[in-house]
Amino acid sequence: MFTGIVEELGEVTAVDDLGDSCRFRLRGPVVTEGARHGDSIAVNGVCLTVVDTEGGEFTADVMAETLKRSSLGALAPGSRVNLERPMAVGGRLGGHIVQGHVDGTGAILARTPSEHWEIVKVSLPPKLARYVVEKGSITVDGVSLTVVDAGPDYFTISLIPTTLALTTLGVKQPGDPVNLEVDVIAKYVERLMGTAKDAPAAPTGASAAAEALADRPAGPEGTPR
Repeated sequence: MFTGIVEELGEVTAVDDLGDSCRFRLRGPVVTEGARHGDSIAVNGVCLTVVDTEGGEFTADVMAETLKRSSLGALAPGSRVNLERPMAVGGRLGGHIVQGHVDGTGAILARTPSEHWEIVKVSLPPKLARYVVEKGSITVDGVSLTVVDAGPDYFTISLIPTTLALTTLGVKQPGDPVNLEVDVIAKYVERLMGTAKDAPAAPTGASAAAEALADRPAGPEGTPR
């Protein structure tokens, strides 16, 4: 599990096309410190498994499903990426619960600078709109952010100077793709509410008594005991 608090602005140093997958090499001396084969690192919000590490760099394999659902397929040598290690047990949940499982992609629509921050408008796939609410949480390229305004096919976020300086969101321009992960709690609530609504109602009162009597084994004459 991640929290959406980016630890390091890394860089893609190599991309190997393996046909139905890719192998990335990324520079990130902070996140690779102490990292071992099999560990997880979030890259632009996508949880990837470390294959190996060397000299402040690590490699990770990306399968076709991930390339299809995320913007990682657009990365090339020199691309900057947001990096985060999983939260340690007992650590502070600085952002919100982030799985590193991208739900879809959006695109930067507009940037409105202010004196101390920027308002950024991002397109939102219709199938994800129901999970995004004003003042709720959303993960954009691995960054935990608060939704300022939620529309039917867009949302806006407000970026403070630290976010602008230390993440890829500071340099993304209109038209650039971003990975989106909605709040997983909203998805679980929707599933549970749907299950409860579709389940048959439990019998009550006389109906319950009649069903209980009917379920009892029959006596010699075929009547319930």
